[in-house]
Amino acid sequence: MAGLFFARATASLTSPPQAVTIAVMKEILRYSNCFVCGDQNRHGLKAKFFFDGEEAVSEITAAPEFEGYRGIYHGGIISSLLDEVMIKAILAQGKYVVTVELTVRYLLPVMVGDKITLSGRVVRSKGRVTFTEGEARGSNDRVYATATAKYIEAAPEMRKQLMQSAQ
Repeated sequence: MAGLFFARATASLTSPPQAVTIAVMKEILRYSNCFVCGDQNRHGLKAKFFFDGEEAVSEITAAPEFEGYRGIYHGGIISSLLDEVMIKAILAQGKYVVTVELTVRYLLPVMVGDKITLSGRVVRSKGRVTFTEGEARGSNDRVYATATAKYIEAAPEMRKQLMQSAQ
């Protein structure tokens, strides 16, 4: 099955401090009212996700409206972003899945204003279950958090509902 992308959308992301340009990538399908990727959710993050053929990536700046403790980006937001980047890696392969299990390891605090580069990749699939890993990195190549997750392919009725959300 082909990946689920916007036909019109491509982007070139850079990943400072390495100043390496990531190849032009296709933007992965999003859901308009999704908290993480929806462009119509007025309270959301409005993150865009791209796929390079191996992994999904996104860049976002830690905004003050999602602060936990003063000056520190909320860990729940980091968890949501990691879940989304990993699920986008699966969605880019044309599979509609839902999260079954998510483990996040927080290594360093993300400060408000920090630029975060997220990446997610499929590790393996077994039947309807897909296993992934992801990470959130900051400038100077610091790893803020890592994650692993397990997703299950959506049953037909759930798949219909998920497809209705697509933009």
